This record gives sequence, structure tokens and C-alpha cells, in this order.
Amino acid sequence: MDLGIDQQALVPVVQQIVSAVAEWIRKEGVSPGTRLPSIRQLALDNLLSQASVIEAFERLAAQGLLAPRHGSGFVVASPTTVHENHWYEGAEQGWGAFTDGPLGQLKLGCGWLPDTWRESDDINYAIRELSRTDTGGLFNYSTPLGLPTLREQLLKRLTQIHVPASLERILTTHGASHAQDLLIRTLLKPGDEVVVESPGYGNLYRQLAFQGVTLLQVPRTRGGPDIPALEALLHTHRPKCLFINSLYHNPTGTSLSRPVAERLLELARERDFLIIEEDVYGDLQHASCTRLSALAHDDRVIYVSSFSKTLSGALRVGYLCANAAIITQLAQLKTLTGIGTSRFAEAMVATLLSNGTYRKWVQRLRKRLNAQMAATLQVLEDEEWQVFAAPAGGMFLWARPGLADPLRLQACAQRLGVLLSPGALFSPTGERSEWLRINVAYAADQRALTLFRAMGAARSTSTILKTTHM
Repeated sequence: MDLGIDQQALVPVVQQIVSAVAEWIRKEGVSPGTRLPSIRQLALDNLLSQASVIEAFERLAAQGLLAPRHGSGFVVASPTTVHENHWYEGAEQGWGAFTDGPLGQLKLGCGWLPDTWRESDDINYAIRELSRTDTGGLFNYSTPLGLPTLREQLLKRLTQIHVPASLERILTTHGASHAQDLLIRTLLKPGDEVVVESPGYGNLYRQLAFQGVTLLQVPRTRGGPDIPALEALLHTHRPKCLFINSLYHNPTGTSLSRPVAERLLELARERDFLIIEEDVYGDLQHASCTRLSALAHDDRVIYVSSFSKTLSGALRVGYLCANAAIITQLAQLKTLTGIGTSRFAEAMVATLLSNGTYRKWVQRLRKRLNAQMAATLQVLEDEEWQVFAAPAGGMFLWARPGLADPLRLQACAQRLGVLLSPGALFSPTGERSEWLRINVAYAADQRALTLFRAMGAARSTSTILKTTHM
């Protein structure tokens, strides 16, 4: 099998192997159960190291495209038999990505709040208030830019966080993912290059790949994107955009530092690229923070946010702020592809913003998350887990067990009924990783605590097995 590997290409050899084998399976319509050439033979035919082929096959197995067969190498996997104990936003599991999972499994790495944390009385009040006061236009189409009363409230909020804005610079969307989809389709074309953080939000990677955009990855550090790595990348590439999650980054929980932010803006001006700043967790801030959109940026930063994570994912209300010319283009695409956003959902959010309900709810939420963050960090420290950084707030931790055995971790999680969100799901290339995204709002659950303790660095194998069978 000729994989067509280019040893001089910037794309890592392992990823080239993964892409080539996946393309062969797709184009040739290879039947499940078909055996692949041996690792030794494939490496020999393509002048590769066996280690590179092994790592590529393991990634393909993790993606469900290949399956190992004892004594006979790897075969093409059957889609109906693939099952992973993994979960993340947008995953296509057999039981449904947005349900409670089989037997009520705990989504330890999910991206939203537990149902038990919701305060439904506030939303019920908003529904009753709307039904009483807006009987005429409540169920009509919204305007292209979004409901005017909501945009007025958003303008006040942006002003409070020092993001320059005006009504004509604000567009409402069906959440942040919709906002990014509109931006990708408006600003980019197949073959364009963009910079993304690694680790980062997996659904963004898939949105970009779906449009044929080339991803250039830069490591995420505790203070933001790795500036030396980005500068080196910019010497040989001319990306159109950089996508960044500034505050309480998904999945590491880190926030952007001021020096890194200022250098990013300098590079954007020097190299002529736009920055798409996602801020869906920004309302959880309780200390001073740095947003690119709040600094002088000459319209090079587009701000994206939503209420899905803090208020309700069911409402699907998001928004973005950009210069008026870009907003005009986005509004045309939004109208063409979806007619408009939900007037009812936007009216609800506008009501909760205007009467102060949302502000009070977020204050209570911040306090609860901060307490749970501290408690989870303490448990992980006690059990000798490694934490990438101790976040100043938000809901995510990026951590890995001191006993770094992925198979044992997976087996332990399955016994306990815990769904994991492992590092490979947050890599642009699907690279395997021992790191996990942990949502601290779920970390007080007894199943999570048992997992943390069972995978502590000081635990022996016998202790782990005994604990997980209790």
C-alpha cells in the first residue's frame, strides 16, 4: 500500500498516515473485517519507522476506523460494533450525545451545568411575563440582526466589559457555534489557513475541517497561545484568522495574560490576520481579566459569546460583535440559511437581562463554581493527579492521573458509570493524550470522587480493583 507520505511536509508523518489510511477506507469502500498490511510491511514499503505506523494505527483505532485483532494485526472496524466510553459536545454516540447516557452515566467532562444546578423558576417567570406583555409579536420572525430589545441589552453588557460596540455592530445567533459557522463561511474558503489552539474546542476543529480550511495548531500555555511557537509559524504561513478562547479556556480552564494579549494584537497587525475571540464562559469571571476585544485592536478582533453555558443550552441564544461591514455580510448569510433566530428565545433572554435576574443568577453560579473548583483541586492534589493549571474561575480543569495508565483509567470509569472526555478529543489531529477535561460542577459526585481516588498515584493495582468493585 503506497501511502504517499511526504517526509518534508509540515504535517506530522503520523497524521499523514492516519489521513491516508482513512481516505483509502473511504474511497475504496473497504469492507469491515478487511485485514490491513502488517505494520512491518507497511513501514518497509513507505520508508517509515514501525513506531510511526503503530501510533497511526492506534489513533485510527481510537477513532473507530480500525480494530486490533490478536495475532493478526489490524482490520477495518465495523461501525456497528464501535463503542467508546467517551463523551464531548457534538459526539455521535449510539445513545445520543445530549441525553443522560446509558443508565444515567456521569458526564464528568461535559461542557454545561448539571440539571440540578438550574434555577427554572426564573425562566418560568420570564415565560409568563412574555406571554402577558408581548402577545402580538412574540411568535413572529425576528429581524435580521436580532431582536432590538436584546441587542440593546447586549450593548449595555459589552460596554460594561469595555468592548467597543454599537447596535449596528451586534448580531444575534443560535449560540456561539452558529456564530462561528457564519464567520467561517463568510471569511474563509477551502484551502485557507487558520491558527487554532491545542488543546482546544473539538467542535470548532470539525467546523473548520468541514469547510476545507487548513488548521495550524499552536500550543495553549497557562497564559494563552504559545507566542514563540506562533511567531515561528507565521514565518512560513499566512493564516487568515486565529481562533482563541481567552477566558476560562476550554478545556484547560486557563485565561489570557495581558502580555500575551498585547503581543497577539501586534502580530495580527504585522501579519494581517483577524482574531476570533470566543468568550462563552466570560460571565463566570470574578477577578480582573484580559479580553482582546477590550484592547485597542483596529477592528481585527471579532467577539463571540452566548448564554448557552450559563443560562440554558435549550434557548440557543448567542451573539457576536464585529465591524459593520462584516455584520452586514453575516446577517445576509444568517437570513439566507436560517431565515432568522428565535424571537421567543431572544425575548426571554432580554427579559432576564433587563430585570436583573440573569446578573443575580450568575453571581450565585460563580460562587458555587468557585467553591467546587477549590474542592476539586484539593481532591486531585490529595490523590496526586497532575493539574495543568489552577484556574481563577470557570468550570473546567485539565488534569491527568498520577497513575498514567489509559486502559486502567478507561476500565475504572466504565465500572463506575463515568463518561470521560479525554485529551484526544481536544486535539486538532486527534493525537492521543493522558489529559482529561473535568467539569468541576460534576466532580462532587461520588462516582467522580471514587475515580479520582482509585487512580491516585499511590494506589496499588489491588487497591484500584477493590475500590472500583465496591
